[in-house]
Parts: sequence; structure tokens; C-alpha cells
Amino acid sequence: MKKQIFAAAAIALFAVSCTKSTTKTEQVENADGSLTTTTTTVSESPAISVDTAKIDKAKEDVKAKVDAAGNKIDDAAQKTKEGINKAGSDIKEGANKVGTDIKKGAQEVSKDVKDAAAKGASKVEEGAKKLKEDLSK
Repeated sequence: MKKQIFAAAAIALFAVSCTKSTTKTEQVENADGSLTTTTTTVSESPAISVDTAKIDKAKEDVKAKVDAAGNKIDDAAQKTKEGINKAGSDIKEGANKVGTDIKKGAQEVSKDVKDAAAKGASKVEEGAKKLKEDLSK
């Protein structure tokens, strides 16, 4: 789009700069002997021949390049989207694994606590039995 605007501006500038101005100064002697000076400016614009085929080809070239740039941008955006989705998936997978590991660890700790509590209760019962036997003697 910018190239089209620049091309139009260049053509307009070329047309303006090709205007030819000619200044003519004439001096006429009057009957009484005095001089009269007349200045005339003539502006001429040369005929401009515009090759529309070249302009159309330039427009098509610009359009093709803009389309190609748009396609590159779309491809880059798609690749970025895929990368972000993969990263999100990896993070989710890692979080699920960590959650599973924490759950397993908590279950193991719970089992260990239960085992320790059972052993402690067993020892307390044995101690109570021994104390009861000692007291009954």
C-alpha cells in the first residue's frame, strides 16, 4: 500500500516538475520616446504518456509481495500458537505428574504413620499387660 502511495506521489511530482515556464520581456518605444516594458509568463506542460500496463504490473507485483508477507506472518503466528499450546500441554502434564507424586507420597506417609501408631499401640498394650501382671503378683 505504501509503495502505491509513493508511486502516485512520484508521478504527480514528476508531472509538476515537468511543467515548463517561459518568461518573455518586451520593451516597446512609445511615440513620445518613453519605453514600456511588458513581461509575459507562458507555462507549458508536456504531454505525459502513461504506460498503464507497467502500472498494472507494478500493482500486481506489490499485491503479490503483500500477500506473501501476509502468508509469512500467518505461518509465524500459527507456529507460535502451536508452540504455546505445546508448552501449556507440557506444563499441565508436569503438574499432573507432580500431583500424582504428591498423592503417592502422602499415601506412603499415611501408611507409615498408621504402622508406627499400630506398633506404638501394641507396645503400650504389652506394657499395660506387664504392668497388670506385675500388679497382680
